[in-house]
Amino acid sequence: MSLMLMRTAGAAALVFVSLCKSSVAATASATFRVQITLTSSCVINSASTLNFGSQGVLVANVDNASTLQVQCTSTTPYNIGLDAGLGTGATVAVRKMTNGASTINYSLYRDSGRTTVWGNTVGTNTVAGTGNGALQSYTVYGRVPPQATPAAATYSDTITVTVTY
Repeated sequence: MSLMLMRTAGAAALVFVSLCKSSVAATASATFRVQITLTSSCVINSASTLNFGSQGVLVANVDNASTLQVQCTSTTPYNIGLDAGLGTGATVAVRKMTNGASTINYSLYRDSGRTTVWGNTVGTNTVAGTGNGALQSYTVYGRVPPQATPAAATYSDTITVTVTY
């Protein structure tokens, strides 16, 4: 083999070895923490309208129901309360839908038999629960009892839902 050919082959080998060495990558690694601090918390996700529909003379009970959805952090104890509403003279036992000065009495209950009034005094007439991290649904049972029927119109009230946790 000629000297020139040997030098060319040697140079090619050096280039090849150099390329092989530069294609090996070096690495470094580190770690970091990821964290979140959850505090006890509750939210009211929804409160549907309680609609007693269209009625004529109020000579018999008119019953209907609506649903509340509450979401609390897991293991958080809570109480759901319903206030007396906006009707003048209303109490949690006898709430009042109004149209001007005219009113229609109604009540809200914690049970389907409509025997246990739902109010807003924790430990007395609220609904207690414990959060599981997911939505929890509660039914509000309403009743308009027989009563003197005021003028034909639309009557309404607004109830404030409070979750104490």
